[in-house]
Amino acid sequence: MSPNDKSTVEEIRSRFDRDVERFSNLETGQTATMDAAYCLDLVSRAACAATPRIGSVLDVGCGAGNFSLKLRERAPDARFTLVDLSRPMLDRAQERLGASAVAAHAGDIRSIDFPDASFDVIVAAAVLHHLRTPEEWRSVFDAFRRWLRPGGSVWVFDLVSHEHSGIEALLWHRYGDYLEQLGGAVCREKVFAYVQKEDTPTPVTYQLELLRAAGFDAVDLLHKNACFAAFGAVRR
Repeated sequence: MSPNDKSTVEEIRSRFDRDVERFSNLETGQTATMDAAYCLDLVSRAACAATPRIGSVLDVGCGAGNFSLKLRERAPDARFTLVDLSRPMLDRAQERLGASAVAAHAGDIRSIDFPDASFDVIVAAAVLHHLRTPEEWRSVFDAFRRWLRPGGSVWVFDLVSHEHSGIEALLWHRYGDYLEQLGGAVCREKVFAYVQKEDTPTPVTYQLELLRAAGFDAVDLLHKNACFAAFGAVRR
């Protein structure tokens, strides 16, 4: 399926508007995502290890706020700026974060801007796979660097693809097995259908290279399991 045949932004927003409850479990994360709970914890630990003094956080594609809540456990003084397509998701995240949520923006990260050096940490969980073109990928990673203060860090947990077609098939089969164990063949087919319709993931190797090209260093892959990866980098 070509990018032109994928779901529109409005169609994606509508699906997430109806799915707030499924994304509101801090203990499990989002169960259709492999290792979601583990990576919630891992990303928060990595952010604090790489950027020990966290005053401001941008949560891109914040959903119901799970990653911000987990990060706040280790950085209790941090203030969070939230971005999500879905207003119901934003409302739930603001409710859960309370006074820690200092701003919320309903919209697409491709069309939102912030002043340079606004944040100490940026987290982006299960959102960047909606980017469609190489230009969009480069633009978003360049923006992340601009928005971070020197010494700040960005952390991504997302669906990824693979450079070799045989490896892609192998690891998607493994993900399918996971989904069948989770909810049977119906679960597998449902998830695969909306991934096919909505998502355009890229290889984690490609994204790590983009981070370096954007001017990040200390680029690290934290975790990878089948077609999900957690990784990040520090702004020079």
